[in-house]
Amino acid sequence: MNRTRYYNYIEEKLNFLAYRIEKRGKINLLDLNIHSETFFAELFNILYDYNLVNLNYIKQNTEGIDLVDTKNKIIIQVSATCTKEKIENSLNKGIYLFYKDYNFKFISISKEVSSKLKATEFENPYNLIFDSQKDILDSTTLLRYILNLEIDKQKILFEFIKKELGEEISTIKVDSNLATIINILAEEDLDFKNTEINTTVFVIEEKINYNNLNGVRELIDDYKIFSVKLDQKYVEFDRGGKNRSTSILQIIRKQYVKLRNEKKDSEEIFYGVVENIIKIIEESANYKKLPFEELEMCVDILVVDAFL
Repeated sequence: MNRTRYYNYIEEKLNFLAYRIEKRGKINLLDLNIHSETFFAELFNILYDYNLVNLNYIKQNTEGIDLVDTKNKIIIQVSATCTKEKIENSLNKGIYLFYKDYNFKFISISKEVSSKLKATEFENPYNLIFDSQKDILDSTTLLRYILNLEIDKQKILFEFIKKELGEEISTIKVDSNLATIINILAEEDLDFKNTEINTTVFVIEEKINYNNLNGVRELIDDYKIFSVKLDQKYVEFDRGGKNRSTSILQIIRKQYVKLRNEKKDSEEIFYGVVENIIKIIEESANYKKLPFEELEMCVDILVVDAFL
């Protein structure tokens, strides 16, 4: 299920971010803490439809406030330290005189918040709206909320996390992974008999327009450069008597035809093909798990090549 895939990826990346912040903090490397302020502003904006901005970009080192949403009257402190003293210190800032009736929230970005701390009574001298049970957040709180999001919102969050926390993949890995994935797909028994594949070569711009793929133009531009490498792979297999290119095109074509009958939007069809091919690979008995970014990149390359 796509829901499971989206959630598992988000969970892995958020937990790893928390782990890295904690470990680096112990040796006084605080760069991730600083960058996390903007990351969590965007994360909350997606999750809760807030309009948070990083106040430190507007005014450096604003005490007690990292993120502010003036429309929804929300202020957030982002911190790797989560103690009663830290939270009360955050609540006890004179700047809150200018934020009457704002809801104060505290996000612990490295440590899980104990139920005991949430049940604590906090001094709140400026009478900010603050419910410790609801307004002290951590990665577990966020993940519990994310788990129950509608799938479209999960997908948006998944794409955001992938852009922010995904890893760069070396061309050497791409080369090796492509060969592995081509072999896995070609071995799948998907009942293709005497299927003819149209392999007419188009000018790329013409093909994008022909398939109404303007919505995925950026992805095509990123991965069309791998077409030469992919052709080389297919030639290597063909020399060994294994016609992998036809097998791959047949598999992609089958998913395309299936989705074309269900959806009208070419962009939806394109990404649907990618998701279905990933699912076929993950469910294969021959599949040995790859990092998701590597798997998805290789499938994107195969599908871009097939569409072009």
